[in-house]
Amino acid sequence: MNPRATAQRWARALWRAWRSQLQFRIGAITMLVAGIVVVIVSFVLFRQISDQLLQVKRNAAIDQMQAGVSYAQSQVSGIVTGDGASVRSTLDRTVRELQSRNGEAGNFDVVMVYRTGDTARPAASRQFLYPALPPALVSAVDAGSQNYQYAEMPDAGQQPAPTLLVGAPVPIDGQGGEQVDLYYAFPLDQEQESLSLIRSTVVISGIALTLFVVGIGVLVTRLVVDPVRRAARGAQKLAEGQLEERLAVSGEDDLARLASSFNAMADSLQKQITQLEGLSRLQQRFTSDVSHELRTPLTTVQMAAEVLYESRTDFDPAVARSAELLYAEVNRFELLLSDLLEMGRYDAGVAVLEPEPTDLAPLLHRVVSGMETLAERHGCRLDVRTPDRAVIADVDARRVQRVLRNLVGNAIEHGAGRPVELTLAANRTAAAITVRDHGVGLSSEDAQHVFDRFWRADPARVRTVGGSGLGLSISLEDARLHGGWLQVWGQPDQGAQFRLTLPLSPDTELTGSPLPLRPAVVRRPGVAR
Repeated sequence: MNPRATAQRWARALWRAWRSQLQFRIGAITMLVAGIVVVIVSFVLFRQISDQLLQVKRNAAIDQMQAGVSYAQSQVSGIVTGDGASVRSTLDRTVRELQSRNGEAGNFDVVMVYRTGDTARPAASRQFLYPALPPALVSAVDAGSQNYQYAEMPDAGQQPAPTLLVGAPVPIDGQGGEQVDLYYAFPLDQEQESLSLIRSTVVISGIALTLFVVGIGVLVTRLVVDPVRRAARGAQKLAEGQLEERLAVSGEDDLARLASSFNAMADSLQKQITQLEGLSRLQQRFTSDVSHELRTPLTTVQMAAEVLYESRTDFDPAVARSAELLYAEVNRFELLLSDLLEMGRYDAGVAVLEPEPTDLAPLLHRVVSGMETLAERHGCRLDVRTPDRAVIADVDARRVQRVLRNLVGNAIEHGAGRPVELTLAANRTAAAITVRDHGVGLSSEDAQHVFDRFWRADPARVRTVGGSGLGLSISLEDARLHGGWLQVWGQPDQGAQFRLTLPLSPDTELTGSPLPLRPAVVRRPGVAR
């Protein structure tokens, strides 16, 4: 297994947990903060304990050094200058005596050095100690001052070990150039063992304390997060339509008040939604019943209006004009009634799609041919662009024609006599038809309401085509029934473009459109066409 891939997978999993789980995030933050605090406190505590141990050791070593200096002074004051045997004997005897004296500083080794000029005669409890003395300590003692230093000195097995070295000159009554130096070496093995034990204890205690704090944080967080999660699940179920969902209320704390408020909100929503559903059903039934009830008398009135319209040449001009107006308005009323019935079927969810393989290019040309008369009346030209190959889609041809008629009719009415461009394109999964006009256009706010029922951008504007005001709403429902899109783009004084996108197969889900919604070239204001 690739370690890098494993690390990346773990990193992604942790990032998802960090983003999606509040409890994990709080636990991680608590662990980080608690860990930092414990590390700082442990470091300070260990440093203080270490300094205290070493200070006690150092003070005891200095006291023992001072006692050793006094004894050594009494022993070496009578050294015969130049008598090497006497010097050696006196130094060895003094070292043995000092080595036999116990003190509070623990085990130690002794080194004595007799100097005359550049000649040094050492004597030590272990012969290899003198060469290992740090030069800095030797120089300080030779200069006549008492000093100490921590250094690595060889132990009995010739292995370096931490050692406290204390050195001081021994005052003697002799000729000039003579000097005796005394050194004590105190191994720090016991202190090192104590510090190691303390370090282990501090680390274990710090880890345990961190885990304990994290456990408390996670537990407290869970007590708060669980009710919030239940509330979130309840809200999600309400959003899915399960209006009977309620939260259990336990206690009188803030979380209990949250659950009570949630339940009160759910009760209010259920009541209002039930009322709205009842009103919606009543409205749908009213529209359907009225539309059906109006169908029979409207048919009678329409037949009478047709008789009067066909006989208008036998009437005087005023009556003939009235017959023409009556015929036009009855036809408009019949169109409105048909659209209302169609919207009622959509609202009731009983609209049925009857798809069949259809070549969209001939269908588009049929729609354009049917709208030529209206276009000529408005002084408008219809430009159609279709691909060379056939575009076959499983669609309900009647509904698609109705959508295109509505789009082309609106483009002609609002196109200000300028050309209307219709474009058909397709890819492997979808077909799209755009209807582009260069008229008054739409603002962004108008584009949000253009598919609303009976909506007009300008209520004072007179409708010349004679539509019912439901055409775009029905067109949107027809597109949705196919699993397609009906979208609009527009800018004031730059026209508008509607795009109908349909899947080639009913079981295909749209992921894109073959044509862009925004036109590739948009005329700038003030530029002549």
